[in-house]
Amino acid sequence: MATYSKTKKVKPWQHLLRALRYRNFRLFFSGQLISLIGTWMQHVALSWLIYRLTGSAFMLGMVAFIGQFPIFFLTPIAGVYADRHNRHRLLLLTQSLAMGLAFILAALVLTDQIRIWHIFAISFMAGLIFAFDIPVRHAFIADMVERKEDLGNAIALNSSLFNAARLLGPSLAGILIATVGEGICFLVNACSYLTIIVALLAMRIKTSGARRPQKVMLQEIRDGWQYALKFTSIKMILILLALMSLWGISFQVLMPVFARDIFLGGPRTLGYLYSLAGAGALTGAVFLAGRQNAYGLEKIIAGTSHLFALALIFFALSPALWFSLVMSFAAGFGMMVQMASSNTVLQTVVDEDKRGRIMSLYAAAFMGTMPIGSLLAGFLASRIGAPATLLLGGGCCLLLAAVFTRRLPALQTEIQPIFTQKGIRIHTPAKVE
Repeated sequence: MATYSKTKKVKPWQHLLRALRYRNFRLFFSGQLISLIGTWMQHVALSWLIYRLTGSAFMLGMVAFIGQFPIFFLTPIAGVYADRHNRHRLLLLTQSLAMGLAFILAALVLTDQIRIWHIFAISFMAGLIFAFDIPVRHAFIADMVERKEDLGNAIALNSSLFNAARLLGPSLAGILIATVGEGICFLVNACSYLTIIVALLAMRIKTSGARRPQKVMLQEIRDGWQYALKFTSIKMILILLALMSLWGISFQVLMPVFARDIFLGGPRTLGYLYSLAGAGALTGAVFLAGRQNAYGLEKIIAGTSHLFALALIFFALSPALWFSLVMSFAAGFGMMVQMASSNTVLQTVVDEDKRGRIMSLYAAAFMGTMPIGSLLAGFLASRIGAPATLLLGGGCCLLLAAVFTRRLPALQTEIQPIFTQKGIRIHTPAKVE
C-alpha cells in the first residue's frame, strides 16, 4: 500500500485523489457523481416551481421547513441505527426510497397535476428519508477508507463531488426549465439515483457499523449527547454549525427572490447564482483535499466562518448581478470549507463506537436547524424584503464567527493532544513532481 513521506515523490493529482485508491470509495464517488447532479437539478427546479405557483417568498421558506424539520427530530435515532446496523444496507434502502419519491414528483409535474399540497407531502416524506440517509452516509465514509489518515481527504473529495454537482446541476436545470419545464428536471433526478444504487450493490464491504445493541435506544441517544457535551471541541463545533445554518440558510432559500425580483432575471439567472456558489464550494473542497491531515483545521473553521458571513452581507448590499455572483462564489467557498472542516475534525476525534451518533448530531446541527431558518427567512423576507433579511443573517453569522474565534484556544487545548495521540501533526508534505 502506498505511503506518503517526506521523500516519496507524489504527483499533485495523486495526492489530491489519494482516497480514490480504495475500490469501494471509487464506486461510491462515481455513483454519486451523476446522482448529485440530478439532486441539484431537482433542488433548483423545485424552488422555481414553488415560486412560479405561489409567487411567495414565505412559501419558499415553508416548503424548506417542511422538508427539513424531520432531520432535527429523527437524526438522533438515525445515529443509533448507524452505529447498530449495516450502513451499507441502510444506504441502499434510503436511496431507493428517494428515487421513488423523485419519480412521483416527476409524474405529477409532467401530467400537470401538481399542486402545492403535493409538494408539501413529498418534501415531508423526503425529509423523513434523508433524516436517516445523511448521518448514515457520513459515517459510511469511514467504512470505505481503510487508512484513517486518508479520511479527511475522502471527506474533502466527497464534498468536492457534491459541489461539482452543485456547479453543473443548477446550470443544466436553468436551461431545462427555460426550454422544457421543471418536470424533466425531476425525471432526470429520479433516473440518476440508479447510478448510486448500482455502485452500492457492486461494493464489497467488510464491516459497516453493525454491532449487537447493548442498551435501549433512548439510553444510547443519551450517551451520544453526553459524549458530545463533555468534549469542548465537539460541543463548540456543533453549536457554531447549528447557529450558522440557522442564520445563513436565507442565502439559499431567497435565491429565487433575488434572481427574479432584485436582478429581474429568470431561471437561468437563478442557475448562475447557484452555480457560482457551487464553484466556490468546489474550490474550497479542492483546497481541503490538498491538505495532508486535520491539523490546523480549527483555525480554518474560524476564518471561513468570517468569510461566509461577510459574503452574505456584501451580497445583500450588492448593486449589480456581477458583484452578487462574486459574493455567491465567496459564500460557497466559506460555507463548504467551514462545514467540511468541521466534519473532518469531528470524525478524527470521535471514538469509533460513537461515530454514527456524532454524525447524527452533525446532521442535526448543520441541516436540522435549517427548517427554522428557512421559515424565519421566508417570514422576514415577506415583511422587510429579501436584501434586509440576508443582511440580518450575515450580521448574526459574523457575530457567531467572532465568538468562536475568541474561544478557539480552549478548543485547541483539547484537540491537539488527541491529534498527537493519533499521529496527526504538522509536518513537511510529500514532495510533488
